[in-house]
Amino acid sequence: MNKIRIIILAAGHGKRMKSELPKVLIPLKGKPLISHVLDSVKETGLCDRPVVVVGQQRELVMKTLGENYEYVIQEEQLGTGHAVMSAKKILENTANHIVVLYGDHPFISSATIKKLAAKHLDSNNSITMATVRLKNFDGWRNVFYANFSRIIRGKNGNIIKDVQFKDATDEEKKITEVNPCYFCFNAKWLWEKLKSLGTDNAQKEYYLTDLVKIAMHEKKIESINIDPYEALGVNSKEELKILEKLAI
Repeated sequence: MNKIRIIILAAGHGKRMKSELPKVLIPLKGKPLISHVLDSVKETGLCDRPVVVVGQQRELVMKTLGENYEYVIQEEQLGTGHAVMSAKKILENTANHIVVLYGDHPFISSATIKKLAAKHLDSNNSITMATVRLKNFDGWRNVFYANFSRIIRGKNGNIIKDVQFKDATDEEKKITEVNPCYFCFNAKWLWEKLKSLGTDNAQKEYYLTDLVKIAMHEKKIESINIDPYEALGVNSKEELKILEKLAI
């Protein structure tokens, strides 16, 4: 058993990008978006062979990235929960903990990945997740407004709810703590609880974030706060331009 395996979700085409390339292969600062993520993963030393979940134009993605990774095919893109389900067949019983990252979030650092994993191992909880606290949604931070779910905490500061933007009330949309969906899971718990996910939501998809609700009821959830920069993703050409300006 490996202590930790890392999954990178990279199956979507990214229609809003209006590009013939699958989204994760669109270049940023001279290399594909996903390559930035894979470089950070390699720097952590946590996982020798990450698993990349591919779907749209998978042959091109696999050819571009090469043989240093394991690939899982997500035939239909039915949400992030479904993407992780697709990896179960090769990851179950191979690792004690599973980290989930995204091929279109290029700025996550190796330090943040290690911090997420370390917090998880120390806490011994079912889920450890990253959250971002914003001052507001002004300027470049506006990219977080409609693309990220909201983190709702109780009076004691514990996370009690994660609400997708399309399912949020007007008041919930004003909340400035958001979820970039970087997770570390107890593997046994993850594979069991994925079975309970449903599609009763605006997108009719299997949300990985619904596992937060399950873990919250079990009081087995922990979080770390990360810099907004590291949570930035790409969903449109306009957002890509923002990232190009902000790239360090």
